[in-house]
Amino acid sequence: MAKVKPFRGIRPPKELVERVESRPYDVLNSEEARQEAGDNEMSLYHIIKPEIDFPEGTSEYDPRVYEQAARNFQKFQDKGWLVQDAREHYYIYAQTMYRNADGQPSAEGRTQYGLVVAAWVNDYMEGRIKKHELTRRDKEEDRMKHVRVNNANIEPVFFAYPDNAVLDELLQRYAKTEPEYDFVAPIDGFRHQFWIISDEHDMDIITQQFAAMPALYIADGHHRSAAAALVGAEKQQQNPNHTGQEEYNYFMAVCFQASQLTILDYNRVVKDLNGLSSQQFIDALSRNFTVSDKGTDIYKPAAQHEFSLYLDGHWYQLTAKEGTYDPTDPIGVLDVDISSRLILDDILNIKDLRSSDRIDFVGGLRGLGELKRRVDSGEMRAALALHPVSMQQIIDIADAGKIMPPKATWFEPKLRSGLVIHKLD
Repeated sequence: MAKVKPFRGIRPPKELVERVESRPYDVLNSEEARQEAGDNEMSLYHIIKPEIDFPEGTSEYDPRVYEQAARNFQKFQDKGWLVQDAREHYYIYAQTMYRNADGQPSAEGRTQYGLVVAAWVNDYMEGRIKKHELTRRDKEEDRMKHVRVNNANIEPVFFAYPDNAVLDELLQRYAKTEPEYDFVAPIDGFRHQFWIISDEHDMDIITQQFAAMPALYIADGHHRSAAAALVGAEKQQQNPNHTGQEEYNYFMAVCFQASQLTILDYNRVVKDLNGLSSQQFIDALSRNFTVSDKGTDIYKPAAQHEFSLYLDGHWYQLTAKEGTYDPTDPIGVLDVDISSRLILDDILNIKDLRSSDRIDFVGGLRGLGELKRRVDSGEMRAALALHPVSMQQIIDIADAGKIMPPKATWFEPKLRSGLVIHKLD
């Protein structure tokens, strides 16, 4: 069972939400955060990227930076820019993305509705909150320091749950009412809406429906999930009077129905062909792929095990031949694994996607035109576009206790930060 509960959220007053809210800490660097915050002293970047309050070049890992985050968090509360709700609530967070699958603007928006809950630390520690990516200890420790110093989950993590008709009906019912927050964010251009669930009966429904779920799945935010759960576990160990009822036993998550989530392609661009000529590279690909020249118009992979290569101004369709992957292996069947093994490793000698400086990655929201631009500019030699991973594949991998290859998934839209915060006491 998945254990969740409502919590007393700390939130900006309705009239201030657009001044407080921000993009998540890990999608921009310090200089970008400094520019976006500008002269807005209410920007959440002063809490989640507090190095912007120091001279340029100050490390985000400087101990003074963490201390500044805590001072700023207290300042926001003292000034009334963040106010704690008087009682516990669940919340609903909806995102509407006005982009199509190619990353182009679209008049028709696709909306996904998430429930904001306090998830149980022990569910993470005991594997009922399932992960599909490896985490790095240094990144975990950074986020743990941030949680410790603020004694709060400032930013939510992003979970998926198995489709649930009862919760879907509840979400759709609230969607017809006026939200507490409703704004279109700068930069991403997506609509963000937020409702407060106060009805005790509705809150009981949510708690009960989650309790019947065998597992929750981390969609995005593996380091934040690990950090939040590990700090909660630390507090359990440090408290001699621990009862299990303390607020630190829970951390904040936004949970979406799995079928609502769209995973975009996560594409690759490479700086060189490992000493091969273009023709030698095509010949090498032909051993494991059926290669077809599609001309100069952008070509997008239409199905699993189909790839698109951009090289020398032409787009090629690559289709993996039978026998090049194991359809019964939840990892081996993934296109990210096939391309890593048979193209990046075997032909181009790129062994470690996390550390190689010969490869870069482009999220699908930017479209295949961005791949073409980076190759045409001479910055990169070739580009490889992949068909996106499905949410069901992620669930299958997590259920099997396996880990996805690096740079496999790109979720969009990203959650905005600052709509609600969870305090650990």
